[in-house]
Amino acid sequence: MRFLLILFLSGSCLAGEYAVLASGSRLLVDRHETEGNKIKLYNGAGYMEMDAAQVRGFEPDDRPVEATPEVPPVPTPTEETAGGPVALTPIELADSAADRYGLPHWLVREVMRAESGFQPQAISPKGAIGLMQLMPETAQLLGADPRDPAQNADAGARYLRELLDKYDGLLWHALAAYNAGPKAVEKYHGVPPYRETIDYIYRIDQERKRNEK
Repeated sequence: MRFLLILFLSGSCLAGEYAVLASGSRLLVDRHETEGNKIKLYNGAGYMEMDAAQVRGFEPDDRPVEATPEVPPVPTPTEETAGGPVALTPIELADSAADRYGLPHWLVREVMRAESGFQPQAISPKGAIGLMQLMPETAQLLGADPRDPAQNADAGARYLRELLDKYDGLLWHALAAYNAGPKAVEKYHGVPPYRETIDYIYRIDQERKRNEK
């Protein structure tokens, strides 16, 4: 079932509703279900579970939506000038990698922002490296040098593409797997109830909605 992949890549949107959070933020979802003191917010076949106290209420989504035009491919990670090749900025690397793997620019940019703050030399306490915070073993499987910014951005975008394919285009599942690992997604049959992962998905999903306006 790949309709959600088309949704995220084209910028189109099915009618849904906004979950109004206690913080004042709004999260666009397809529907919700209440079970005791828990609320499940559904996005396609995926869902995010939250305490009912964290949700103030729901509002209908009646926005008109326009499709996003296709982005032309960017073939190389460097630009040639009279003085020779010039390294691209993290944003340019993100866009180039996004084009190679058929992903929206905003998606790869926001994952890169959330992972490293666009810092090529970032290393996490767990050992994740570079712009897209690749673990050494993941980078090895992808055949990339994680300390090389261009290879890091390319491998991170390729891994994100593979996760979207693995989860039939379900963005929340793919982001959860990128953040917490595929085993966590499999264990909870969807988005794991980890505060870090939920916040991670929420921040990136907010950017998706801004790009759909």
